[in-house]
Amino acid sequence: MGLDLGTLLYQISVWLIPSILAITLHEAAHGWVAWKLGDDTAKQMGRVSFNPFVHIDRFGTLVLPGLLLLMSAPFLFGYAKPVPVNVNRLEQPKRDMIWVAAAGPGMNLLMAFIAALLFHTVTLFPDSVDFWLAHNLNNALLLNIVLALFNMLPIPPLDGGRVLTGLLPLPLARQFAQIERYGMLIIIGLIALPPLIGQQIGANLNVLGWILTGPLLYVRDVILMMAGLGS
Repeated sequence: MGLDLGTLLYQISVWLIPSILAITLHEAAHGWVAWKLGDDTAKQMGRVSFNPFVHIDRFGTLVLPGLLLLMSAPFLFGYAKPVPVNVNRLEQPKRDMIWVAAAGPGMNLLMAFIAALLFHTVTLFPDSVDFWLAHNLNNALLLNIVLALFNMLPIPPLDGGRVLTGLLPLPLARQFAQIERYGMLIIIGLIALPPLIGQQIGANLNVLGWILTGPLLYVRDVILMMAGLGS
């Protein structure tokens, strides 16, 4: 069943800012690291910016997450406009591409940590605001960890796939990189097909949930402990 209007508006209000910041600053981090390592392509296009509006993809950042929220989907998924990187302009292309790829998930983990730290400020706000703010921060914490872990799956064109490509010996890296042409199909298949099949056979086939839940809980607990919120 869908959400009633009041609940839907509230859900949008506590997901919108965390989602836009998590998705767009992830892309900005890629561009910033590429710029520092010799490729100013993204810089010249105005993409090395923490302004979310220069990274928003109307469908991937706004429409797709909104539709999933409207349908009460068990997950939110979205993307921003990819930051252009010219690998050949990097100082050491094979090594530096690892750092460029890892920068996006790294930014997400940093934002998760900042969200955890900001929990200390919730009690400073009036009762009419503190619950809403805490809900935003909790969503930011979890969403950024999910995006970091999801993007580090070793599937091109995800960041983890590009990191693995940079780590592999050159002949293997070239072969592995060929998977990228099928990468989005593999990703969509992992997200959508197992749950649909599970519904038909009456089984829980949430493959991504099986893969990500354990690491998600571990990373969350570490971040909360670092922020002084856990033991």
